[in-house]
Amino acid sequence: MGTTARTADRLLDAVQAGVTIYDLGRRLTVGMPQSPNHPAFGLTLPRRHGDMVRADGGSAANDLLVMGTHVGTHVDALAHVSQDGRLHGGADAADAQVGGRFDELGVHTVAPMVRRGVLLDVPAALGVEACEPGYEITPADLDAAVSRQGTPVGPGDVVLIRSGWGRLFDHEDRGVYVGKDSGVPGVGADGATWLAQRQVHAAGADTIAFECLPPGKGHSSLPAHRILLVEHGVYLIETMALEELARDEVHEFTFVVAPLPLYGATGSPVRPLAVISRG
Repeated sequence: MGTTARTADRLLDAVQAGVTIYDLGRRLTVGMPQSPNHPAFGLTLPRRHGDMVRADGGSAANDLLVMGTHVGTHVDALAHVSQDGRLHGGADAADAQVGGRFDELGVHTVAPMVRRGVLLDVPAALGVEACEPGYEITPADLDAAVSRQGTPVGPGDVVLIRSGWGRLFDHEDRGVYVGKDSGVPGVGADGATWLAQRQVHAAGADTIAFECLPPGKGHSSLPAHRILLVEHGVYLIETMALEELARDEVHEFTFVVAPLPLYGATGSPVRPLAVISRG
């Protein structure tokens, strides 16, 4: 039996022995909080049960889905952000989008991820329930989380940064989670550089914009997007559900996610999973 087969057997053995799965994706619902820069989520039933009934009494319903690719839990492809007219790797952004799609850096080029995942629980490291609105998570904060948890971050990892802001996703006032006036916690340029220096494959957060939004500024400046997507080719995953992982103090896990292969799109809805062995 070859090495690949033995490895596959060990992975299958671990799965059959039992795993616990944490769903890190948000439920997609009409009216959920989202960035104002993207088309909203909408779902309708063009055909309902009873609209057409077969001779044997059977009936089927169907759906029409309309949404932006950066709504709900989603991954940003490298085509999503440009800087000074250039995409990751130096491609001309205007030329790359001719034809209405990104052939080279679209989300269809983002391979499914089965990688080591690390949750950096920043509020726990700071001794608070959640970061304050508009709080910039610093490299010192990230180092403190690593030290507290004993989970060093290395090349190829997927790093999920919890700010505690995710607890507001289901607030009755959907604007609270968006945080335009209050600001939203997250990493800034320094925190993004910290991640890039560790050569992570992807980074995620429990907020819409991933990075720190100062009060009243909204999405007017996104330096972490520039550093990670454009300069270093690090994918971003936004609007994640991280509270259960933090509650159970699961800081290291197998991370699994597969973007939809939307040819030429700048992003894709995703349903990320954190998987750990029950043993």
